[in-house]
Amino acid sequence: MRIYTRRGDDGTTGLFHGGRVAKDSAGPEAYGTVDEAVSVLGVARSQAEEETAAAILAVQRDLFVVAAELATDPTKWERLEAGVSRVESAMIDQLEVRIDRIEAEVGMPTEFVVPGGDPVAASIDVARTVVRRAERASVALLADHGESLVVPYLNRLADYLYMLARAVEREWTPTRGEST
Repeated sequence: MRIYTRRGDDGTTGLFHGGRVAKDSAGPEAYGTVDEAVSVLGVARSQAEEETAAAILAVQRDLFVVAAELATDPTKWERLEAGVSRVESAMIDQLEVRIDRIEAEVGMPTEFVVPGGDPVAASIDVARTVVRRAERASVALLADHGESLVVPYLNRLADYLYMLARAVEREWTPTRGEST
C-alpha cells in the first residue's frame, strides 16, 4: 500500500464512514485545524517533562476523537462511538476537573500574560490559539447540528491549555495528586 492514492487530485477528500467533499469546504477546514493543534501540541510534548508530556498526550488523543467526528457526515454520526470517534460529555467534564485543579493550585494570572516565558508553555499557547481557530471553524461547520459536543469541548480545551501553559511556567506538575 502506498501513501498516495491520487483520489484527492481532483480537489476532494474522503470522509470517515464514506463520502467526499471539496478540500476547501468547512469540514476539512475544521478537522485540518484540529490536526494542526495536535501537531503543535506534539512540539510542546517533545520538550516537556514526563508528567506534562503525559497530560499533553491525553489531549492529543482526545483531539483524534474530535477530528473523527468533524470528518464524518452528520447523517452518519450514528456510526460513531462515544469517546472513540464522537465527543462525549465526560471529555468536557475531565477538562473542567483539570482546569479547576490547576486554578486551585496555581491560581489565575493577575496581569496580562505575554507568552514565551518557557518554551513548552509557549508551544502550548500556540496550540491554544490553533484550538480557538478550530473552534471557530467547527461553529461554522456544525451550525445546523446542535447535538454535537465538539464546540463545547474545544472551548473548554482552550481554557485548559491556557491554564496548563501558566502552570508549566510556574514549574507545576499537572498530574500531582491524581491517581493513576
